[in-house]
Amino acid sequence: MAEIQLSDVFVEMADTLVDDFDVIEFLHVLADRCVHLLGVSAAGLLLTDQQDSLQVMAASSERTRLLELFQLQTDEGPCLDCFRTGRPVSVVDLRTAAHRWPRFTAAAAEVGFVAVHALPMRLRSTVIGALNLFDVRPGGLDEGKARIGQALADVATIGLLQQRAIHHGDTLTEQLQAALHSRVLIEQAKGVLAERHQMDVGEAFALLRSGARRSNRRLSDLAQAIVNGSEKLGPGPVTTRPAPPEIR
Repeated sequence: MAEIQLSDVFVEMADTLVDDFDVIEFLHVLADRCVHLLGVSAAGLLLTDQQDSLQVMAASSERTRLLELFQLQTDEGPCLDCFRTGRPVSVVDLRTAAHRWPRFTAAAAEVGFVAVHALPMRLRSTVIGALNLFDVRPGGLDEGKARIGQALADVATIGLLQQRAIHHGDTLTEQLQAALHSRVLIEQAKGVLAERHQMDVGEAFALLRSGARRSNRRLSDLAQAIVNGSEKLGPGPVTTRPAPPEIR
């Protein structure tokens, strides 16, 4: 059964590698599948932008996204070390690593994470980010799960490079910058939906993703429509109304 699930995930990832695929949704699907396949509590992805700075691009939960952001803001943590060295970083018990990353370990403990395993998103000598796996239980990944996790990180890297190949004039950093812009729109839309429906931001994001799938649209396109007010999104089918007139 595990082998069937794994093959299904790789087919799903490969099926996403087509012209005009949704990078943000691709990365969120990858984070979700890592949680289910590897038995960890959460997953997140960090990618570089045009200035070679890491950005949070996807996370399987809101608390994971916030912890990844904190890691970037404090410039401290195992995921950053993984990106900088291009090598996996595994910490089986963060309580023993407070001397190395004091602020990160305190923040991780506050949201309940005890172990972290960071895997490089690398093709040959080029490192474009890190796939980060978090757990509420201490312990390492066994060899099989570590190999699967790295294979999934490699799939994500190849997917981004595939997108570059489709658009011959683009560079990888330009595509990551476009994905970052989409990420900003999505965060804004999450806030709009959370306020409109009186739900938390995690529920708002789940609503946004399901709405994009139902309407066969990119997450960023639907997010833009929600932010500019041309669409309302509720638990049922997506409803559309004319955009408000421009103020001149």
